[in-house]
Amino acid sequence: MIDLISIALITLGGVLIGLGVHFIPVGGAPAAMAQATGVGTGTVQLAAGAGLTGLISAGFMYNFLATSGSFTTSDFILVLASGAVGAMIMITVTMFIGQLVYVYCVGVPPVSAKVDVDPITGDRQDIYVSKGTEGHGVPTVSFVSGTIGALFGGMGGSLVYVQLMQIGNAPSDPAIVALAGIFATGVFYVNAVLASYNIGGTIEGFHDPKFKRVPKAIISCLVASLLCAIIAVPIMGGVS
Repeated sequence: MIDLISIALITLGGVLIGLGVHFIPVGGAPAAMAQATGVGTGTVQLAAGAGLTGLISAGFMYNFLATSGSFTTSDFILVLASGAVGAMIMITVTMFIGQLVYVYCVGVPPVSAKVDVDPITGDRQDIYVSKGTEGHGVPTVSFVSGTIGALFGGMGGSLVYVQLMQIGNAPSDPAIVALAGIFATGVFYVNAVLASYNIGGTIEGFHDPKFKRVPKAIISCLVASLLCAIIAVPIMGGVS
């Protein structure tokens, strides 16, 4: 019998991953030269880095709770929270270190060219944007947006991993752990790539006009995650 609940939860996890990617301030190569707002690397690399860190955190917490007794609903929530916090720590540290480089090494102020006033602090930004650039650094609104994105991404990845582990029903079996980790990572990369194509380059966060493309990404990620779940659930069930 097909486990429809597991398929639905894994699909939901994939959608959360795709949604979270749109919140993360990605500047790509232009940001690496301080000519665009965000972190100077690609969408997939940045999102996957945060997501994989969240998976490690979630995996550690799941192994600790599942092997110490019955796995309850509160344990399930703790694992999701652990994955979210792990991803949030990774992305915030990345943005903070990048900010130090931008401000104290490159010598540019963290400002957005998408909005004249920072939606979080209310600080004026347009007068500080260098000519010929799309802004630079990681302004407050982008930092907050990135943290929210990591929360969604880490939670989504953790949801996928936990559900796969529950299907395997053998938390101490290295084969089950490895297979669940492979599938969870695969779902994360699939949705990160889809979100990356939807963004089409760089994005500053939830204040960026490109953020309005989120509904399209949700539909695409839902379909892709559903297909991944349909493939993964029977395999995990067969292994167990």
